[in-house]
Amino acid sequence: MSVPFKGKINVDIRDSVPDWSPFVPPKAPEGAPNVVYAVLDDVGFSAMSCYGGPIETPNIDRIAGSGVRYTQWHTTALCSPTRSCLLTGRNHTRNSMACITEAASGFPNASGVIPPENGQIQQILGERGWNTYMVGKWHLCPEAEMNLASSRRNWPNGRGFERWYGFLGAETSMWYPELMYDSHPVDPPRSPEEGYHFGEDITDKALEFIKDAKVLAPEKPFFLYYAPGAAHAPHHAPKEWIEKFKGRFDMGYEAIREQTLARQKELGIVPPDTELPPINPIGTPETRTGPKGEPFPALDYTRPWDSLSAEEQRLFCRMAEVYAGFLAHADAQIGRLLDYLEETGQRENTMVILVSDNGASGEGGPNGSVNEMKFANGIPDDIAENLAMLDELGGPKTYNHYPNGWAMAFNTPFKMWKRYEFAGGTSDPCIISWPAGIAAKGEIREQYHHAIDLVPTILDALGIEAPETIAGHVQSHFDGVSMRYSFDAAALPSARETQFYSMLGSRSIWHSGWTAVTTHPTISGWSAFAQDTWELYHTDVDRSETHNLAEQEPERLQEMITLWYAEAGANGAFPLDDRSALEIITTPRPMLTPPRNRYVYYPGLADVPESQAVNIRNRSYAIGALVDIPERGSNGAAGVSGVLFAHGSRFGGHALYMKDNRLHYVYSFVGSLEQKIVADTELPTGENVVLSAAFEKDGEDPPGVATGTLSLYHGDVKVGEGRIRTQPGKFSLAGDGLCVGRDSSDPVTQDYPGTAPFAFTGGTIKRVAIDVSGDPYLDLEREAVAMMARE
Repeated sequence: MSVPFKGKINVDIRDSVPDWSPFVPPKAPEGAPNVVYAVLDDVGFSAMSCYGGPIETPNIDRIAGSGVRYTQWHTTALCSPTRSCLLTGRNHTRNSMACITEAASGFPNASGVIPPENGQIQQILGERGWNTYMVGKWHLCPEAEMNLASSRRNWPNGRGFERWYGFLGAETSMWYPELMYDSHPVDPPRSPEEGYHFGEDITDKALEFIKDAKVLAPEKPFFLYYAPGAAHAPHHAPKEWIEKFKGRFDMGYEAIREQTLARQKELGIVPPDTELPPINPIGTPETRTGPKGEPFPALDYTRPWDSLSAEEQRLFCRMAEVYAGFLAHADAQIGRLLDYLEETGQRENTMVILVSDNGASGEGGPNGSVNEMKFANGIPDDIAENLAMLDELGGPKTYNHYPNGWAMAFNTPFKMWKRYEFAGGTSDPCIISWPAGIAAKGEIREQYHHAIDLVPTILDALGIEAPETIAGHVQSHFDGVSMRYSFDAAALPSARETQFYSMLGSRSIWHSGWTAVTTHPTISGWSAFAQDTWELYHTDVDRSETHNLAEQEPERLQEMITLWYAEAGANGAFPLDDRSALEIITTPRPMLTPPRNRYVYYPGLADVPESQAVNIRNRSYAIGALVDIPERGSNGAAGVSGVLFAHGSRFGGHALYMKDNRLHYVYSFVGSLEQKIVADTELPTGENVVLSAAFEKDGEDPPGVATGTLSLYHGDVKVGEGRIRTQPGKFSLAGDGLCVGRDSSDPVTQDYPGTAPFAFTGGTIKRVAIDVSGDPYLDLEREAVAMMARE
């Protein structure tokens, strides 16, 4: 809002009267609190100890002990949509976030771009005198804008955060993250061998941001959006944290569910007569098909614990130990924030809100994985290969996810998981602590609320009116209601009366203590929404949706279904989209630049994201580097060494590099097979030397996996060749872009000379060109699997 100048202006300043009010930056009300908004990822309702879970989280327990825990707080069941609600106070379809940003479909409910009329909390507080910081996972930016040539309009610094440090997409390696700092990519400050972990790094930055301003303006409050990406896959944690949980899950996920439910009843987290639903509550591939005979999604089947072999049980238990270590490590980082606030006397007047963005993840499928890139490329996991990596789980050599039985356990007592509009996808932890503003300590609240309610709650608690305009855009109405009334009033009824849900074909609605929900499998491609089976539950008393009352209450069920359509219409939720991952990924979307036959890259440039880099999948290609190589020294060595070109990581990627005075090429096939070709003659010297690797595809085995000959050249002279096979899908789900003159992040191979980032030395790289002028082919099914795995 502009402030009119009320001074007096004459020709001479001596005859004029100044007025500073239009030019003074906004100032928060005196005594205004700080706000820490901590958003965990894929944690589920019952992983943490303060919700009855098996994983000790003493620092999150500290937050709960000084505030209130909500037991009927809900999300949209998926990352980007929920995060949009958490920051805007509007329903996800009104935010154009019907799904993750990578699945945008070009309709008003699913563009992947939050409309400017749905302003975000950091924009509001920034204009009212708060410093605004963000660290961690963003995931509110279309994939086509996650690069340096794009607009920054949907990056955190384009949406009101003064400082930010983290990653833009759905997930990243905790050891080798795809880091952005304000408006540009950066390398991690240390290597994993030197003790690096993303969770510790972003906590360092959060503390740095706060301290930088507090030394200048101690009285100025801050808003910190802390989104560590934990415990989203890959589940990465320091080994000493994983070992804390050794043997703790040996009884299996079905027994863990029973133990957790018992603790929840003791704590009062759920009603005392709550029951556990079956481990496969909506069907299996053997018992259910779609309306036209479509298969039930194999991903959404949970294997009974007693059906597993002893080796499988051993592997699955270790996967749970890794997840537990990851969450416990994240809890320790939250503890560092709390310690700082307490040591500096700020904790009393800091509102801390901690939530999870959706239920625990079922994306690991029935068997989990030690390398999600195998799944993303349609390569089946091998139990022997996975067991061989048992001791490496959680470390830099794995890109791991647990099987979905653990998702059921960490969502106890609910059905299903992330993506589904049953409570297993939507009912999540929410803890609010503000010692100076909430008298209740360690209490439980049962009022029904949703992610959209937190922005109105923050504004209400801070005494701030929502602005009519932000950056010239007239603001739309909030869907959320304030939860402040519940801070010190446990017995008051919920201020929310109705909430609708829609995600990837799964639908539900809650109204006055009752829930109607479809059994429609997500991303199944079944369509036929009018034929959906709806179930009805009195969730005020049947929190786990175990007793379906559809037959006993047909009129109520029909009223609920009608209400769902009314709410969906009011929130612009159509069209519904349950298409398969293949269909979703093949949806035409705006591209920054169209594909071409020849790409040229230069040294010294930032990593190129895979979504914008040259695509060599299942086609012939040639990589050529133009370099200057000085004459050999007296010892006969050329003195050149290091990476010419690299794309991907140890989990899948390829590289052209120099070692021992010879040209080398390596192709890592989904991390399982390292295929290396070495030149049989030494490097030439001189200016404008062309060094190249050319792959000639001559077959597919199996379909989509290209086979052929990779030849190395000095100029037009062949100096080496070998047979290789190339993977059909992406090299990585996130991060590990294309580099020239180095291999940043996780290296493609351990065979490089020197140390990270294995920079090219001793000569000059002028440019690297990649030619893909053969007939292009893209295995869209595997691309789709990779995209959906990034949820």
